[in-house]
Amino acid sequence: MAKNELDLQMEDYQYLPLRDVVFRTLRQAILRGELKPGERLMEIRLANQLGVSRTPIREAFRMLELDGLVIMVPRKGAQVAQITEKDLNDVLEVRLGLEELAVKLACQRITESELQKLYQASRSFEQMLETTETDDLQKLAQADVAFHDVIYQATNNERLIQLLNNLREQMYRYRLEYIKDEEKRQILLAEHRKIYKALCSRHVEEAKQAMREHIDNQEITVLKNIKEQENDF
Repeated sequence: MAKNELDLQMEDYQYLPLRDVVFRTLRQAILRGELKPGERLMEIRLANQLGVSRTPIREAFRMLELDGLVIMVPRKGAQVAQITEKDLNDVLEVRLGLEELAVKLACQRITESELQKLYQASRSFEQMLETTETDDLQKLAQADVAFHDVIYQATNNERLIQLLNNLREQMYRYRLEYIKDEEKRQILLAEHRKIYKALCSRHVEEAKQAMREHIDNQEITVLKNIKEQENDF
């Protein structure tokens, strides 16, 4: 993880107490996959990168441990927690309920302009798969986020949009795990097209089913990755 990426996050939170600034910075880095599951967190290196003493780093580690994002290993110190099956199931259960509601409302409320934006978002993802940028997982993840964001906005329900946005950070780890599997990217693209087609026809049940398949496939793939990682330890 580059030093300037951490510095940028520090600026975003500069009016908070220092331990909270460090906590939020590291939390976002973990959720975005910049700090990998199982990666050791070195106090001195992070303190130097963030331009702080080791005290707020230690305090942030304790806060991250309470969030389940960091574990303290005897004689080794802090490391990023592995993604667990329970975490995955909990988050995707919530996501499924919210996303199904989102496509239901979008079927009723989406405008022609928003349908065009959704098509463009799907095309952007497809074009990215056709370029050499496919090794940039964060760009692919952002393209996937952009597709779903159009659907959220089409609900015209600010509370629902807020809930989905709050869930986005927690989802990011699983999104990256799904997208890093190159064999699944064309499936993900096909799922986007299916969702788009259902919204164009304003067929609620078809849209909900397409979204359910989309999230179920993500769960299956990420669960497989989790089990493979467990076998490596």
